[in-house]
Amino acid sequence: MKNFLLSLSQGVAQKDVPSPFLPHFKTLIQLRALVAKNDLYVLDSSHLVGKMDVAFSGTGFLSSLEPTRSKDIIIEAKDLHGAMRGDFVVAKRVANKRGGRAKAVVVYIAQRAFAKSIVYTKMSKGKVVGINVKNESIFDITASQKSLKQLPLGSVLKIDNITNVIEEVLGVLNDPLVDEKISLALFDKKEFFSKEAETEAKSHGDFVEKSYYPHRVDLTHLPFCTIDPVDAKDFDDAIYFDVENHTLYVAIADVSEYVYPMGPIDKEAIERGFSIYFPHKSIPMLPRALSENICSLKPNVDRLAYTFKITLDPLTCKPLKEELFESIIHSSKRYTYEKIDQFLQGKTDEADAADKTILAYLLPLHSLTQKLRDMRLENAFSFRSSEVRMRVDEHQNLLSTTIEEETPSHGLIEDCMLLANKAAAKKLGFGIFRTHDSPSYERMEMLLNDLALIGINAKLSADIPKMIQGIQAKADTLGLREEVDKLIIKSQKKAIYEPENKGHFGLGFDMYTHFTSPIRRYSDLTLHRLLKAKMANDEKKLTFLLKDIAPLCEKISNLERESDKVAWDFMDRKFARYMALHVGDNFKAIVVETEQNPIAKLDDELKGARIFLLDNDVHLLQRIEIKIVESNIATARIYARVTRSFDV
Repeated sequence: MKNFLLSLSQGVAQKDVPSPFLPHFKTLIQLRALVAKNDLYVLDSSHLVGKMDVAFSGTGFLSSLEPTRSKDIIIEAKDLHGAMRGDFVVAKRVANKRGGRAKAVVVYIAQRAFAKSIVYTKMSKGKVVGINVKNESIFDITASQKSLKQLPLGSVLKIDNITNVIEEVLGVLNDPLVDEKISLALFDKKEFFSKEAETEAKSHGDFVEKSYYPHRVDLTHLPFCTIDPVDAKDFDDAIYFDVENHTLYVAIADVSEYVYPMGPIDKEAIERGFSIYFPHKSIPMLPRALSENICSLKPNVDRLAYTFKITLDPLTCKPLKEELFESIIHSSKRYTYEKIDQFLQGKTDEADAADKTILAYLLPLHSLTQKLRDMRLENAFSFRSSEVRMRVDEHQNLLSTTIEEETPSHGLIEDCMLLANKAAAKKLGFGIFRTHDSPSYERMEMLLNDLALIGINAKLSADIPKMIQGIQAKADTLGLREEVDKLIIKSQKKAIYEPENKGHFGLGFDMYTHFTSPIRRYSDLTLHRLLKAKMANDEKKLTFLLKDIAPLCEKISNLERESDKVAWDFMDRKFARYMALHVGDNFKAIVVETEQNPIAKLDDELKGARIFLLDNDVHLLQRIEIKIVESNIATARIYARVTRSFDV
């Protein structure tokens, strides 16, 4: 939507408007926000496009999408016309009778940042009111007091932001089971699929009959294996390495065989975009009959795959030949990362016959991927990534957290997938790429200033990978590598999906895309369809798939960020609920943000909780002890004061 709105300033022909944006285009013409100039429609000079921010007072501030306009435009509360924080809008300038800053009136809401509002009920002056869980502001509910008083106080309601009508009662705030419903509803995500989608998914059955697919390459004789987290149920990828011929097979679940464009499943998948993973369950992009059954590369059953056969040079490890074809595989084993790490450490006493067959190629493959990684990191950089894993009980109360770090088994699979993703990008030409721009000069300057405050001095260099490697070396000597890596990541731009290849700065690749996870990412499913149409020389289908590829890439990029936010919001809620029982208790933490409101991350037996500090005299990466002052379960915010510092 952002790119479409920006294009209106330069002018756009109706025939060039992507179909998802055509209704918006026609409405803006009717509103006279667009005017005809020759063969183009251009945004009228009295109008502007921007993104809304709304203060607690109700006054709106419109930030123009055009980079040449720096000052925000004031929009009075009465002129918002339903626009909320984060919405993309078209506004018309109006005269400011008092002089001063420019003012405007919202004439069209192009895209809602939040389709729904989540509120809980509270008694105020004898009246039941709604309290927004995002900011504790009072929300005007379109419902009678009689109906609201029939609900228990603390009822959590999902409200449509356009009609202001209650859509659903999610539960009550003091019930831990309501947290996942709040997190999903905040971003308008659905857990369950339509009856039509479920019926379509189940129609594909539970098994693959090999004789039905004579055109596919039969790889069922090869001992493929999958390597995934211990709780995984959707197996996207399987690998096999032909040691003698130095050939890697990367077999990916052939989801496009089962999900038809514009069918019931596809229509829901394109709105979900990604699977969402909670500590206790997943919210899949595809119905479980596909994601955890017929599409999943489960062991000891035949499955359809889209496979890369990559022949590598024995000396340089560079690809000599990259073949892509539809296949059938029969995975021999389903491994966890932990089990493969044991094998890589030489702990093979309990290995059975199937394990030994697989280890005969997995160990040489591990050596190969280590070489590939060393070569890759000459022009890129690696971060010590650690992810907080949360464990909850059957009532969804927080039990514990663990830190999941990258291990040799993770690296083995990652580099195999990188090879396949790069190979897919080479075959694509135009369609859907995973791109990552180099960081801006300003963001690098900010990073170096932050690092100087903690004793790491570095000079800005045109060779950013080498500069970052130098910073990481200094961080290692100070024992701050993981924390510094997070600061470096924060300074980088976000990787996104785009129809044109622009390279991937972080990985150091000239060309890159996502091919390996079509069960959980719509981007990969889209790529499979494009590659199949291109390899079949089906120009009609290719043209259809590419027709609106630019807005699709933008949509998928937005959905990716949303799915991450849902998972993070859920964890914040669990931490807040836990800390509500520990107000007054002390914990260890580390300061991770000082720019505006100081923020620390819990670094005690429990790790990862975001803590808003009520003290300003702290510095970046300072290790501190904090006392919990307040924990707001509704907003999922925890507040604390610093009791002492552990810095020497």
